[in-house]
Amino acid sequence: MSLLKIEIFKIFKRPRTYIAFAVIALIILLIQIALKFGGEEYVGLMLSGMNDSFEEIPSAVILNGYLVCFIILNLLLIHVPILVALVSGDAIAGEANMGTLRLLVSKPVSRIKLLIIKFIASVFYTLILLTWVAILALFGSMILFGVDWLGVARELEFNVMEADDVLWRYAMAFGFAAIGLICVAALAFMLSVFADNSIGPIVTTVCVIIVFTILTQLQIPFYDETIKPYLFTTHMLGWKGFFYVKAVDGVTVKGSIENLPAVLKSAGILIVYTAGFLAVAFRHFNRKNILS
Repeated sequence: MSLLKIEIFKIFKRPRTYIAFAVIALIILLIQIALKFGGEEYVGLMLSGMNDSFEEIPSAVILNGYLVCFIILNLLLIHVPILVALVSGDAIAGEANMGTLRLLVSKPVSRIKLLIIKFIASVFYTLILLTWVAILALFGSMILFGVDWLGVARELEFNVMEADDVLWRYAMAFGFAAIGLICVAALAFMLSVFADNSIGPIVTTVCVIIVFTILTQLQIPFYDETIKPYLFTTHMLGWKGFFYVKAVDGVTVKGSIENLPAVLKSAGILIVYTAGFLAVAFRHFNRKNILS
């Protein structure tokens, strides 16, 4: 615990650590301001082509805190992994760059234990960052816009969830997002073990996320069948599954999830990816000839 406290202190001692929190706060605030003053147009666009019965519902009812949070997560969770890489990619490579890595491994602490402590510290930062997102995006939006039923537009459907059937879905969604962000942290952490400068792992992780995200978003059958099922970025979108519900005769089944097995499968794949990244990191670091 003493070593873990030291590592967490190192992370939050650096000014650049707080850049991520400031960027997230700014982005969320800008989105909330835009929806506060131009939300009616967005609701109209969202409901275009839907059943005419929705046209009679006031936009203030549809555009409430729950929907605003859903919009924010759609826009933000793609970029949060990049901010996670800023810390995880610096975990080992930063020590090598400062010339303190050799001193660390000479201490009476095994290399594996050292890696575990540093990764746990990275995970702690990741969870604090995600909590910050939840506070601003969910609770901040609930205060600014109020709460009511949540309507989530899909390609040809409009899923409606009662107000008392939403909050637990966000709890599950943020929990799933934590699994995805920890996977990204493990990737950056693994690359950090191979480098002697933190710029390389951070930039490489960002590039991987950008390329994989583009492939995930492309609507091309060839990629849908060959590449997308194996990309971890594809499965990071699994949090949306908690807002896709079952319906009987057009009425939402309260507490239901349309395809829970697919959500659990995505979570499992992300966990396997995380374990694989860490296994490679531990294996290489245990054999690494540390000269710096």
